[in-house]
Amino acid sequence: MSDHAVAERMQGKVIVVTGASSGQGFAEAVALAAEGATVIAADIKAELAPYPPGIIHRQLDIGQPEEWRKLTSWVATEFGQIDGLVNNAGAPVRDRLLDVPLETWDRAIRINLTGAMLGIQNVAPLMTRQGSGSIVNVASLAALSGMFTAAYTAAKWGMRGLSRVASLELGPLGIRVNTIFPGFVSTPMTATYQQDFVDIAVREIPLGRMGLPQDVAPLVVFLLSDASAWISGAEISVDGGQWAHGGTKSVSDLMRQTAL
Repeated sequence: MSDHAVAERMQGKVIVVTGASSGQGFAEAVALAAEGATVIAADIKAELAPYPPGIIHRQLDIGQPEEWRKLTSWVATEFGQIDGLVNNAGAPVRDRLLDVPLETWDRAIRINLTGAMLGIQNVAPLMTRQGSGSIVNVASLAALSGMFTAAYTAAKWGMRGLSRVASLELGPLGIRVNTIFPGFVSTPMTATYQQDFVDIAVREIPLGRMGLPQDVAPLVVFLLSDASAWISGAEISVDGGQWAHGGTKSVSDLMRQTAL
């Protein structure tokens, strides 16, 4: 495939990306716009970064149904369609199971799960107008394990289930739904972690480094493009190999050191 063809594979597509003012969402928006898409960068925050051409910022609280209705009504008026949705927005909640307050639990579910459900409900009707569409739900490695962050983990497991149901229900409408599981990626969210935690986490990654938002964005572009036209219901880890070893890397490293 020529560079010119790759550069235009998103040409004419209108894509909504939530949580797009920074981190992974921002990188995804930039990558999509660079390949020809018109990107609606939706975020609860006011515009924080200068967006390149092709990206339009819209303020959105993903947990509020009325705000979703306003956003999709505006997109329908301005563009007449939505071709893709990236449910990227999320919020960390680190409380352990016996300590998490109910209000914190409810907020974690609303932001990390309910917001994605509302996005699908409101965006899918605009996708059916052209008989096709693609949704990418951004979960986390927490959705593949029993990570100690109880509310966040439960919400991300919920997003995994939501994605599977959506791929079944929306497939006959021509809408594909896939889920990605980013690992330890350098974002404003992970920048708040203590260095000891970062060091331990990186030791569990076979490729030996934290990910970057730019490591995740190309997969999102691919899943939204026509190049993935027969991929739906897929679950893909983007984690430097961390999930593949199932938590055995520390043991493997220790055994190697002992053998030496």
